[in-house]
Amino acid sequence: MTTTGDQIAPCCAGLTAPLSTEQAADLAATFKALADPARLRPLSLIASQPGEVCVCELTPACELSQPTISHHLKLLRHAGLADCERRGTWVYYWIAPGVLEHLAAVLGP
Repeated sequence: MTTTGDQIAPCCAGLTAPLSTEQAADLAATFKALADPARLRPLSLIASQPGEVCVCELTPACELSQPTISHHLKLLRHAGLADCERRGTWVYYWIAPGVLEHLAAVLGP
């Protein structure tokens, strides 16, 4: 701050927050889900495909056991990053609509 006579003037115009406290908490939960390589890898594999990916394709690609992959995919679903549909004995995954665009918008200028 600078002083001019008897008044104290702020040195800067101030900051405006692009995220509310609640939005920041929600986003932190999303990033927490992404912060594990065992979740980030399958999510990147799903995102790299034009459509859905069967869990049977993710297990060998991630070099983890099927129960471990299923656990991490469940956490991605709960974080709102992926969605799925069971068809017979197989489960097909895709990136939740709009989630990548939302993350890019939050992280962008």
